[in-house]
Amino acid sequence: MMKKIYEEILKAKAQNQKSLAILLDPDKVDFEAIGSLIHQLKKSPATHIFVGGSHVETTKIDFLIQSLKEHLHIPIVLFPGSPSQISTFADGILFLSLLSGRNPDYLIEHHVNAISVLKNSTLEIISTGYILIESGSETAVERISKTKPLDSKNIEYVCQTAKAGEYLGNKLIYLEAGSGAKLAVPLEMIKAVSQEISIPLIVGGGIRSQKAIQNAFDAGADLVVIGTAFENDSNFFNHD
Repeated sequence: MMKKIYEEILKAKAQNQKSLAILLDPDKVDFEAIGSLIHQLKKSPATHIFVGGSHVETTKIDFLIQSLKEHLHIPIVLFPGSPSQISTFADGILFLSLLSGRNPDYLIEHHVNAISVLKNSTLEIISTGYILIESGSETAVERISKTKPLDSKNIEYVCQTAKAGEYLGNKLIYLEAGSGAKLAVPLEMIKAVSQEISIPLIVGGGIRSQKAIQNAFDAGADLVVIGTAFENDSNFFNHD
């Protein structure tokens, strides 16, 4: 029986142990080479696997998660862009509320529509305040959600948004530059937000090197997410 995902994240934060998630977009997975993917995931330092994307068309999410769980012994957590991406085979789900935007679908409506599936599942549901940060180009999150990211220079407003998410009861805050972002979340923003909130901080988007991962950790991120960099190079973690 897998230990509670959120409890483990809290424990890691309390002990200043950093966590790393590899984000898999099901549409970008080569199912013909899934054995090779699993081999690379096993060799990686990942503590979590996130599965999802802003817009996913494949119907093989269940198959992907079942294949991962057969060979990996770390939490498989859904990172869904819509209720259609929910798989009851996963261990948990980031129940994302897009705090940086004002589109009601991404603040509450998708959540309501997901309840019929979630309440009958064994998924660990982790309330997550999701904050999109401007990153130099339009990302899939911006395009699909039809919301504008927050100004990367307005650190005070981002800190206020993150704190509001904590006060609303979110268990995690996720600062996101977006998939394939030109620019990662600024380190000074990570530092400021991490000092503002008491709950764990996730940071993702635009992180393309192991040094960038370490920089985000040093700035205050409790969990860093790597997606595009790993998609483009499955040997990413073998490089210096």
